[in-house]
Amino acid sequence: MKAMPLLDPFVPDRAAFRAAAGSVSHAELHARAERLAARLPDCPLVVNYCERRDIFALALMAAWMRGQTALFPADRGEHTYSMLAADHPLLYSLSDTPLPFDPPGNMIVDMEALADGPTTDAPRTDAPRTDAPRRLASSHPAAKVFTSGSTGKPSVNEKTWGMLVAGGKSIPLMLRLDALQDPTVVATVPSQHMYGFETTIMNVLQGGAAAHVERPVYPADIARCLAEVPPPRVLVTTPVHLRALVEGRAALPEIARVISATAPLSKELAESAERRLNAEVWEIYGFTEAGSVGARHTVSTQDWVLRKDFAAREAAGGQFVEWAEFDRRIPFPDVVQILDPSHIRLQGRAQDMVNIAGKRASLAGLASQMLEIEGVQDAVFWLPSEDRGMGVVARLIAFAVAPACTEAGLRAALQQRLDSAFMPRTIVFVDKLPRNATGKITERAMKDLAARYLAGDAT
Repeated sequence: MKAMPLLDPFVPDRAAFRAAAGSVSHAELHARAERLAARLPDCPLVVNYCERRDIFALALMAAWMRGQTALFPADRGEHTYSMLAADHPLLYSLSDTPLPFDPPGNMIVDMEALADGPTTDAPRTDAPRTDAPRRLASSHPAAKVFTSGSTGKPSVNEKTWGMLVAGGKSIPLMLRLDALQDPTVVATVPSQHMYGFETTIMNVLQGGAAAHVERPVYPADIARCLAEVPPPRVLVTTPVHLRALVEGRAALPEIARVISATAPLSKELAESAERRLNAEVWEIYGFTEAGSVGARHTVSTQDWVLRKDFAAREAAGGQFVEWAEFDRRIPFPDVVQILDPSHIRLQGRAQDMVNIAGKRASLAGLASQMLEIEGVQDAVFWLPSEDRGMGVVARLIAFAVAPACTEAGLRAALQQRLDSAFMPRTIVFVDKLPRNATGKITERAMKDLAARYLAGDAT
């Protein structure tokens, strides 16, 4: 059975995580994970609620050292935890701060308390050399990643340690981060989300990068975290955070690369970001079942280049990502045009496509057109799906954060950009949109938003 090291390349003195107060090296991270592993309960499943990236990483490593599987829930809510616990009775959780609810058996991880002490109590599947990190079987079920979807019960995607390592090695190459010498990542997305997990955790454990321990959200905090790490700096973010940074006035240090995902990034915003940040902006296309699938330099091309271990295939009327190393075929959840096995063109998210008067468009694409209008800070288009049996035809509704705009002005600007079939019946002005930590808006959140602002008009 093939075993792979938890840290590779393992450079004992190299920084794994950085903060204003200092850094944690590979050797320190590994030693603290071993000390934590010695204190963990004998339980096969763990939910990792730790928010600081260094603590999240060592909690994961400790659980893996004990042969456990980490569960990544869609959110930190008590209801979601209760659903997981109902399906997985042998479950405990780790956090670095008290949680808003009290799951039984939760352990709070104290980073400083793990700085010293014995590391020999944890069970070992291998007996590693003192100068080498612990190894984990490639087939070990390392993670179960849950997605909330639009409604109902979360769906689960299982990842072996070998699959996580494959992504940790190939994704930095896909983004050409290998051209940077010892980069440090600053990210506005959480570690529990696959995008954040791959770019800030596996990129540290397997990609040779370091990461800042915080998850800054506001422009001033992003600028501070960037200034607290040495160059070359890599900013991992979303279009929402990127737009705020571009439009803000925070003084920024030199940035080597910007990476965006979780929502479509317009060429116009990418161009503005490259001018403002003086760095190339790269975009990731992916989905939970496969992880990060492809990347592109957004201002240069609309086509996506797949990571080296993936190939785009089409057979029997279906389109899928072929992962030959693991004998897997993962269906594309989106409408794509396969140009060749290494290149695709994304037509739109399948659930995001709308057909009105025989014409097709992407809701995200419509929103991106509104976002290009001066004064619009955030926007989303929504097509209600309920048919109440009254013969009412659903019409598009737009929600906009645009305090300096009027409805008449927005409509006039949209008429210059959109086909008349996609003009929203209603434009609702809101103070903010209910985006989650990765910048997405779930279908449930959209329905709640519509219920709050539209009452009986949301049909």
